[in-house]
Amino acid sequence: MRMNQGVEWAIHACALLAPLWPQRGLSLAALAEFHGVPGPYMAKQMQLLSKAGLVRTSRGRSGGYALARAPAEINLWQIARAIDGPEPAFRCTEIRQQGPCATPRAECKQACPIAAAFAGAEAAWRGALEGVTLADVIARVGEQSSPEHLMKSMTWLGQQVVEIGGS
Repeated sequence: MRMNQGVEWAIHACALLAPLWPQRGLSLAALAEFHGVPGPYMAKQMQLLSKAGLVRTSRGRSGGYALARAPAEINLWQIARAIDGPEPAFRCTEIRQQGPCATPRAECKQACPIAAAFAGAEAAWRGALEGVTLADVIARVGEQSSPEHLMKSMTWLGQQVVEIGGS
């Protein structure tokens, strides 16, 4: 399965917001700068996350984005679905019902074996992503990062953080 690049960017953005939850966040410019990605494209991902209820926004001079829920309540599947949408990755077009040796529609009472295999794989993929929360991701980042990198990142974040308020 191939995911939209925006899924990766959105997960990174949410992971960056996770330690700031509940009353602090980051501006769109800071989120884009931290990851070295174009602001307009990051804006699109953040709008999709907001529409899905995963982040909330604050307007104004010191506006920005913050997680809408605790990091332990947001999983990677929710983020992927917000960006890529609810459609399945594999869409069966019932090609078996086409061509000179087409299977008659009346005989297609069960799902196409190919479609069924992909549906099973997608269910396993979804289950794996549902089992990983932003809190899990943050814990792994902490385990894998050097103290120097963590300090550099936290110092940068401290300079960029904005008050969002509410939870």
